[in-house]
Amino acid sequence: MEHSIAVDIAFLLLAVVAVVAGWRVFRTDSMVRASFFLLVSFIAVGAIMILLAAEYLGVAMFFMMAVEMMVMALFMVMFMMNPAGLNPMMMVHQHRLSIIAGGVAFVILAAMALFSSFPADPLPAGLDPVHSLGEEMLGDSMLIFESAGIVLLATMIGVVVLSSHRGRYGAAEEGSMPPGLEPGGDPAGQPEEDESGGGHAHHHHH
Repeated sequence: MEHSIAVDIAFLLLAVVAVVAGWRVFRTDSMVRASFFLLVSFIAVGAIMILLAAEYLGVAMFFMMAVEMMVMALFMVMFMMNPAGLNPMMMVHQHRLSIIAGGVAFVILAAMALFSSFPADPLPAGLDPVHSLGEEMLGDSMLIFESAGIVLLATMIGVVVLSSHRGRYGAAEEGSMPPGLEPGGDPAGQPEEDESGGGHAHHHHH
C-alpha cells in the first residue's frame, strides 16, 4: 500500500499523543482529568487505525470511547466523595508492582511487534471491508445485537435507580444539602432569600 510522507508524520505524531496522554492518565491527580486524558489517548489510537485503513475500527473507537469516558466522568462527578473528582488524590497504587507489570507488558508487546511474522493475505481490489463486516455482524445476528442493546440499556437504568437513593451529601429522600462554604453557613449553591417575602425562598435551620 503506497502512502505519502504526510501519513508517516501523522502516524508518529498520533503515536506520541497516545503515549503521552496514556502516561498522563497515571500522573494527574484527578480521576475526571484522568478520564479525559484516556479519551485523548484512545482518539489518537482510533486515528492511527484509520491511517492503517481500518476505518470501521477507528470510527468505532471514537464513538465507544467518547461515550464511555464521558459517562465515567459524569458518574465520578455525581457519586464520588471527592467533590467532582477534582481534588488532588493519588492515582497509582502498588507502585513497584505497577512498574514491573508495565515494563514486562511493554517488552512482550514490543517483541511481538518487532519479531513476529504477520501473514500477508491481501483482499480483493473490489471488496468493501466496512460493508462486508456490517453484513457479517448485522445480517443473521441483528436480533442478537438488538436484544443485547436493550439489555445493556435496562442494566444502566437499573444501576442508576438503585444507586440514586443516596446522594453525595446524604439520603436523597431526606432533602440532602451540600455543606456550606463557611463553617455553620448556609448550604453552598442555594438561592438567596427574598427579603420582600416573595419568590420561593427556603429557610434553613441550624
